[in-house]
Amino acid sequence: MISKLISRYLFTFAGMAAVVAAGFVSADAQTPTATPPRDEDGGPTKVFEVRLPVTVTEKKSLISGLNRSDFIILEDGVRQEITFFSDEKTNPPVYVGVLMDTSPSTAAKLRFSKEAAKNFIYTVTRLRKDRAAFMTFDHEVILHQDFTDKLDLLDRAVDRVNKTGSQTALYDAIWQFSDEKLRNVPGRRVIVLITDGDDTFSRADIRDAIDIAQRTETTIFGISTKAGFLGTVPGVDAGTGRDKGDRLLAQLCEETGGEAFFTGNMLDLERAFKRISDELRTQYLITYQPIDQNYDGRTRKIEVRLADAAKAKKYKVRTKTSYRAIRDALK
Repeated sequence: MISKLISRYLFTFAGMAAVVAAGFVSADAQTPTATPPRDEDGGPTKVFEVRLPVTVTEKKSLISGLNRSDFIILEDGVRQEITFFSDEKTNPPVYVGVLMDTSPSTAAKLRFSKEAAKNFIYTVTRLRKDRAAFMTFDHEVILHQDFTDKLDLLDRAVDRVNKTGSQTALYDAIWQFSDEKLRNVPGRRVIVLITDGDDTFSRADIRDAIDIAQRTETTIFGISTKAGFLGTVPGVDAGTGRDKGDRLLAQLCEETGGEAFFTGNMLDLERAFKRISDELRTQYLITYQPIDQNYDGRTRKIEVRLADAAKAKKYKVRTKTSYRAIRDALK
């Protein structure tokens, strides 16, 4: 137990080039006051902001056309001022990492998983705007193609994958990609996981994976291929899992503002890809400067509400639910 805790600490420490850029809320909800952050030498530093990709739905329909005044942001119960707002017409580009499971259990469906990865990249990437990257994970985490808008390069990267490994380092893959590739990209940050199994090999655990995704403002979507693709197994509604691994995948996605899909046939898979692509098109991007800029290491709770009571009753709002009050090198 002690060795595992030490290992996790060393992993978390090594993964941080410098600690997270985010901001925070006053402990006194009645009389919040701005507290300027201080550098190590005691001087003031820049004001950090929290950026939230927000999805609004009515049942299974995505809702567009809302504006800044429609949203209320609360952090630890304290209302925050929105400093930036964009919608589908003005949103920055998407930087999406497709992370594909190549553990032993995927051997029989490797060809299918590769086609799924390519099809998703084609679906989500808008030429001359968005960028995609491709990574695999088993007992190793391998980046096959860095961010690019050239579909032929991504195609060849996926095609070159021809063998599976011996374990499943899912959480390590999320940590590495978020920390090394998504931290400083100038756009919305997204990971799509294509996996059929539980993590069996990572030094990181699920809390580490959620933490790094939240700190780098990364939204995670999960595509579970556990059910197989014989066309005879009924699919499961998005966000509902069959076992502990499914529940952990759903938690990973929900706490970062994304969604998990549990596909049972090809039609389900195509619908999941289209759903993610459509959602990225209709997201709202909302930024706020937390009232309290102190870094006390606590987890800060985020809630996004709709200002209009009728809309709040009718629509569902989804975004990440929290982040930790530590400093980081996020730009």
